[in-house]
Amino acid sequence: MENLKDDQFKKFQVTIRFYMDEEFMKLVPPHRVYINDLIDKSIIDYYAVSMETQRSWMIINALDKKDVEEYLAKSSLHNYWTIEIDELFVYNSQAYRLPALQLN
Repeated sequence: MENLKDDQFKKFQVTIRFYMDEEFMKLVPPHRVYINDLIDKSIIDYYAVSMETQRSWMIINALDKKDVEEYLAKSSLHNYWTIEIDELFVYNSQAYRLPALQLN
């Protein structure tokens, strides 16, 4: 996938519902390493987790839903998840804007 241009990738909103037990907590450190690696490679744009609702959200750059599922299946926590994947039509955020002009 490294030979592909950025405009060939689509953005997908992933919503994950999860449950926790003792084993889950043992699997969190390798999961965080994996997620951080995907962020470093610009595969994941953002990642958020709510312990209150036991949900997490992420934006993933991929060719299709199958690629998204393959990325998620490599997480140590994937057996604890129920996943929804939605292809996005519009995605806009502060990160995609030019910095504010500062006059000296």
